[in-house]
Amino acid sequence: MTSPLNFPTLPKRRALDLPIRPTRAEISASALLHNLEQLKHWVLPTPILAVVKANAYGHGAIDVARTLEAGGIWGLAVALVEEGVELRRAGIKAKIIVMGGAYEGAWPQIVEHDLTPTLFRKEHLQSCGQLLRSLGRQAEIHVKVDTGMGRNGVALAELEAFAVELKAWPELHMEGLCTHLACAEQVGAALTLLQLQRFEKAFRYLEQLGINPAWRHTANTAATLSLPEARDGRIFNLVRPGGALYGLFPKGWPHTLPLRRVLSWKTGITHLKWLSPGDSVSYDATWKAERKTHVATLPVGYADGFGREYSNKGEVLLDGKRVKIIGRVAMDFCLVDVTDVEAVSVGDEVVLLGEQGAECLDADGLAELSNSLHYEVLCSIGARVPRLLVE
Repeated sequence: MTSPLNFPTLPKRRALDLPIRPTRAEISASALLHNLEQLKHWVLPTPILAVVKANAYGHGAIDVARTLEAGGIWGLAVALVEEGVELRRAGIKAKIIVMGGAYEGAWPQIVEHDLTPTLFRKEHLQSCGQLLRSLGRQAEIHVKVDTGMGRNGVALAELEAFAVELKAWPELHMEGLCTHLACAEQVGAALTLLQLQRFEKAFRYLEQLGINPAWRHTANTAATLSLPEARDGRIFNLVRPGGALYGLFPKGWPHTLPLRRVLSWKTGITHLKWLSPGDSVSYDATWKAERKTHVATLPVGYADGFGREYSNKGEVLLDGKRVKIIGRVAMDFCLVDVTDVEAVSVGDEVVLLGEQGAECLDADGLAELSNSLHYEVLCSIGARVPRLLVE
């Protein structure tokens, strides 16, 4: 696939050739665009609402949004008004739908920055409608119904009253109707099928009232990949994948599409030392050398999202080989045993997540060490780790 973008190419380099601290997350524009194209073909002709909330799952929302916008995305979904405002201030022109529902006091910013809110309370309709009426303006909204997640959304029993209130505000144009699946990653889950049925019932009810939302959506990555009925064009005609855009599959799923990992997390060696048998390292002396050991210091720690759970268990890549983390991971540093790697030098590049030579470390592996999810691992990469768009 030919990229529509013209990103500068970064030469291969040693980690310390980069400015100051070598710790950084490299974001591959070509991998992101490749994944977008794979998803487009998979769901064709259904448009894609790309989820870029939580700093684009830790990948850097602004650069990701710019890349997806250049790739012809239908729209972008965020959780917070603040996330939408950040994208607008960065020059993003694509449609931005705010899904989170925390709007109190934010209606002027929503209108000013042309954000599309997802509403599910009568108070939402009243507050937004009153502002638009005072400005003599109209705006598009999406409405969320709760079909079984039990979190945000209009309860089906309250849909009639909500629809009556909506009709009282002609300033609000209901462009979309959505819901959130609770068990999409569980193939064949009874609740998923029940939620789809409840959604259709809500949609048909609104149609009878003369309310005809042009876009209907529920499909996250799991539903996009496994539920054709969630993108059939009849009831559902928009999908909103998140993880798949970044090369992430639900845990335990077969790799349905040839997606590429978008993020690589790297650092570099800032110090080397030799230890004698019996010497210990880091807080609480949880590791002691059993042989003469060559130890490398890495400038990355739990303040960067590289968790304490990786202490004495995790691995990193150096010179295409897996080397062990030894001792406690601290706030700013961790230590690795590089005894079995030849010709190690200060400045050598170390991979925390990604590929080096024939080896690969992925977020699923780190998630197993911390009893979490790959999403959580990536979203936890700290704000002080720069995201560098590379190609």
